[in-house]
Amino acid sequence: MAKPARAPRPKPPPARASARRLLGLGGLGVAAAAYVGVDYLRYLSPAWHGRLQPALWAALALAAAARAPFYRHWSAELRAALPFLGSIAFMLAAFLCEAISVRFVSAVMGLHWHGTAAPLPDTGQWLLLSLNEKLPQSVVDLLRAHIITLHHYLMLFIMLGFSVLFDCIKAPGLGIATRYMFTMAIGRVLRTITFIATILPSARPWCAAARYQIPQHPHPWAQKYYVPYASDSNAIRRVITHDMAYAAVQAYPDEYRPDWGRMSFLVDILRPTPGEGPSWYHLLKKASGGCNDLMYSGHMLVAVLTAMAWTEAYGGWISVAIWLLVLHSAQREVRERHHYSVDCVAAIYVGILLWRMTGFIWSARDLTRARRLAKLEEIQSRLVHAAKDSDIDEIRGLLKEVELAGQEKQGFSQRAILTFAAGTIIFTLSCVLIAFTMTSDG
Repeated sequence: MAKPARAPRPKPPPARASARRLLGLGGLGVAAAAYVGVDYLRYLSPAWHGRLQPALWAALALAAAARAPFYRHWSAELRAALPFLGSIAFMLAAFLCEAISVRFVSAVMGLHWHGTAAPLPDTGQWLLLSLNEKLPQSVVDLLRAHIITLHHYLMLFIMLGFSVLFDCIKAPGLGIATRYMFTMAIGRVLRTITFIATILPSARPWCAAARYQIPQHPHPWAQKYYVPYASDSNAIRRVITHDMAYAAVQAYPDEYRPDWGRMSFLVDILRPTPGEGPSWYHLLKKASGGCNDLMYSGHMLVAVLTAMAWTEAYGGWISVAIWLLVLHSAQREVRERHHYSVDCVAAIYVGILLWRMTGFIWSARDLTRARRLAKLEEIQSRLVHAAKDSDIDEIRGLLKEVELAGQEKQGFSQRAILTFAAGTIIFTLSCVLIAFTMTSDG
């Protein structure tokens, strides 16, 4: 009796595909966790931190540079370059408006107000102080630990963007970078509108005296429209009734008004003092995070956008870990009184909603399959007719059209793509090196 023929064994995948699949399944998450863990060694063992951190970054940079020549989507990256540059310009403009507004809300009430205004009651702060009394000391120490800060979230996103070279996320990498920066710029604009609308006292009353040289007295606008009605309930009732500022303004020192040329209109907004430098730009460099409560937290917005990008583009256990780190950062912002609890809560849901709204810029969904299905529906009648006629050449030609419908359109010469690829790698690695150097202290 003849033995049944054995089915041929499937051939093992090529080594390069196996390595790429291994990296996609967990290698990127391990690299991200290693980056955060090695950087935390600065607190546990500075000597090992000094050895391992340069080695880790050198390994990641060499891996990216070695993989770049084999990357298949440089034409898509080139098409995404202009929107990417536009998002950078938009984000820088948003940061400029935010810096001007931060200085304004910090200076408008004067230094005396900063020192005397009581912080707002924050139930989140009360909860954390209560937990400190009930939780084990090891847990409290973990909650207090500076495991991750702003520059870590930025670097985690850069690592996610570079992982496109290894096909860990959907191309183009500049597409997700464009979405990230555009969303952040929108978030910064909304944040600026929010915190400039109502001036809230800082949770750290000593901040302004330590950071700024602003005048002691309030701005002329506050002298007229706020100070006379700040504490007198009868005055408040009367101004509500008449809807007009009626009280006489007290005598205050004159405002310092330097000559900034075309930028002199900023004098009333920035409130400079003689010892703060010769130009408006020097004041903005010192604006930092401000000394009022800025609704909502900009640090938490960056953290949430990073977590959303990882969740959509990569997923897996590392995305869950990043969300846990986001929650850790939120409680530490409240614990250390950098923000009130409402600032962190608002930043979380604003970041999630904004990321969901900007999916038109870049999305992890595979559009090639949709294009192929659309092309298949278009040629369906021709394909059926060719099958009835047993026209093999016609069938092959139609299936080739379906395959080509899912491929990227080149549109650029090979030389232009190679030049762009080399320039992009050099520019991006240089930016990463500069950012790493400037934020190495957290």
